[in-house]
Amino acid sequence: MKKWILLGAMMVIILGVVVYNTKFFYPPLPIDSVSKKEVLETLNDSSKDMAKIAKEDDYEWYIARMDQSNRFESVKQMLSQKEWDYKTQEGSGYFFEKNDRKLVVYTQMWTGKYVIVSIPNDWKD
Repeated sequence: MKKWILLGAMMVIILGVVVYNTKFFYPPLPIDSVSKKEVLETLNDSSKDMAKIAKEDDYEWYIARMDQSNRFESVKQMLSQKEWDYKTQEGSGYFFEKNDRKLVVYTQMWTGKYVIVSIPNDWKD
């Protein structure tokens, strides 16, 4: 009987480690080229509030930490460094202008702590 209890406890521990390491409990990502674990490691290894996670489907994808005091400020700051002027927000879209060009950046809450940001590839031009 003790062997079965020990075996069951070991299985629960192994399953817990697997679930934690794969970040199974997080929602799905809108991109396929990176795993949830890679996304979180990228942000945790960065000293900034926002980190690039992939380039996929004509977009650059970023993850940003969110809190109530700086909600979406990281996105605005990054784009303003490339001379994009913030104009307005409509839903999850942020509208920017630079000379005669327009740019729409989309955001998606991934969890209560993180937001996924997609920016068209040509924003740095």
